[in-house]
Amino acid sequence: MEGDLLWSPSKERAANTNMSAFMQKINKKYGKDFKEYEDLYQWSIDNMKDFWAEMWDSAGIIASEKYTAVIDDEKKMPGAEWFVGSKLNFAENLLRRRDDKTALVFYGEGMEEPERMTYAELYDNVARIAKSLRDEGVSAGDRVVGFMPNMPWTIAAMLAATSVGAIWSSCSPDFGTKGVLDRFGQIEPKVLFTANGYQYGGKKFDSLQKVSGIFEQLSSRPKIVVVPYTEQDSDISAVPNAVHLKDFMAKESGLEIKFEQLPFMHPLYIMYSSGTTGLPKCMVQSAGGILIHHIKELMLHTDVKPDDKLFYFTTCGWMMWNWMVSTLALGATLILFDGSPFFPDPGILFKIAEKEKMTIFGTSAKYIDSVQKEGLKPKEKYDLGPLKALLSTGSPLSIDNFEYVYSGIKEDICLSSISGGTDLNGCFAAGNPMGPVYAGELQCRCLAMKVEAYDDNGKPVLDKQGELVCSMPFPSMPIYFWNDSEGKKYHDAYFDVYPNVWRHGDFVKITKNKGVIMYGRSDATLNPGGVRIGTAEIYRVVENIAEIADSLVIGQEWQGDVRVILFVRLQPGVELSDDLVKKIKTAIRNNCSPRHVPAKVIPIADIPYTINMKKVEIAVKKIIHGQEVKNRDALKNPECLELYAGLPELQS
Repeated sequence: MEGDLLWSPSKERAANTNMSAFMQKINKKYGKDFKEYEDLYQWSIDNMKDFWAEMWDSAGIIASEKYTAVIDDEKKMPGAEWFVGSKLNFAENLLRRRDDKTALVFYGEGMEEPERMTYAELYDNVARIAKSLRDEGVSAGDRVVGFMPNMPWTIAAMLAATSVGAIWSSCSPDFGTKGVLDRFGQIEPKVLFTANGYQYGGKKFDSLQKVSGIFEQLSSRPKIVVVPYTEQDSDISAVPNAVHLKDFMAKESGLEIKFEQLPFMHPLYIMYSSGTTGLPKCMVQSAGGILIHHIKELMLHTDVKPDDKLFYFTTCGWMMWNWMVSTLALGATLILFDGSPFFPDPGILFKIAEKEKMTIFGTSAKYIDSVQKEGLKPKEKYDLGPLKALLSTGSPLSIDNFEYVYSGIKEDICLSSISGGTDLNGCFAAGNPMGPVYAGELQCRCLAMKVEAYDDNGKPVLDKQGELVCSMPFPSMPIYFWNDSEGKKYHDAYFDVYPNVWRHGDFVKITKNKGVIMYGRSDATLNPGGVRIGTAEIYRVVENIAEIADSLVIGQEWQGDVRVILFVRLQPGVELSDDLVKKIKTAIRNNCSPRHVPAKVIPIADIPYTINMKKVEIAVKKIIHGQEVKNRDALKNPECLELYAGLPELQS
């Protein structure tokens, strides 16, 4: 049940965490006697500048010039300047090691043995690419982009670009041409890195023809650097302005990287909104802000140490790729994977975890749910002894999935359901390795993130559902949106409801345990009879019903009110009988409330998802109300939207 205690660390384990060490440091320096996370959290809110100064020191930030002030105005939101006067380089902070320790382990789909790259080799590769980028005329502020799988060369290209002060942006190769152009077309890259192809589900896909089409429509006409992956030496004669990576990289080895020293707020990444309701917003994030924010989350909330082996199942089009890569700043080993997590069998990622002695396993809630539905019990089949943490994000993790992690994957593990967003390239709520795990709850609000749930009157509430807000500035806020000179798009995205308070667009509850429960997007919130209902509440019930493979719920405007419509994708061989509809409605009524019960339960052949595997409720809502859905290339399966148009069941 929601709120049930599922796990607590032993006293010894809790005492050996980075979080505990940081707490003891604060206790000693500031004369405190904090013993619980919540005490440290409140101190970080009440003493924001002191917290971030201590975080700078604990992270060992490498900077050629130190800051003169942590923040210029702690009441300014947005627009506050962080670590005023400091100069640093993001890539330099991630390339601190140059030894023979393994930095990257790469498993491409179908590879019998992984590729490995040491920190020394990574540094050398970055140095050679960086020299070539400079020779190509790339300098601070230019854009360098990747249309790449999640492989070591993607990381090397990003670090090379950011070492010279360029701004990095990426899309995964499964994006459609229009989806890529909607993103890269706005920012006009100078260089584009692409693999010759990628693999998924036992099939190889060519990327070069798609890249040729993308190039022709980019006004900046970038240099295209082709990285070998599906073939070692592709024919690139038909690709305009293209060169093989081996011919692009400087031939010299032993080069020293000239890390461009830039202000803390210098642009680092351009990230994108989903683009399902219009042209994607281009969110520009700062080098220093991302660096210190990621290290806080990785070092303290994830307990990453140099001997850890961290894995995240992600593509380069999802912010978790950027988040994962920052682990290099802590000297740990990254395990990369490209391909289907269910090919050749559902246990492939756990096989990798066993073989590599993985300590931190990151994935999506959708993956955990899918593995559970496959009937897999990894703890019975694989040796997961070294695994200390399982991270889940992307969508709310159901209570049933929480319980499955402990019954089916591992009993002694810190399950950290985490949530934040692409906008901040990080988390509002995350793990607490020295604290307990309760069913359905994210363990804690992140340090120095004043996260609250606002009611309809804009007042913070506890143990009640409300709008997720952050009422205090934080370093990883976007510094601006691309092509938004007056800042209107930025303001309208986060600050149009509550002045000087970030409204994120999620529906949440801060619990009596001081954890966080996510209820889905507030712009997809259901309002039958004027009562706000989070869609995740219904999913948690419905997707535990054996006959249902997947579901999607939206609110339909009907006779002056809103009625709840539930679409269900049924398991093979199952039909939506009257008895099954009754079973679904009864489960929702008993586990939620009568107001949650759908007016209609409609079978559907497919559920739309973004490429990052988030359900697309708003697009379906538009379809059933006869409105246009733009930028369908942002979806993984856009063709399925047609299934929802003109359904007779919605007319009565």
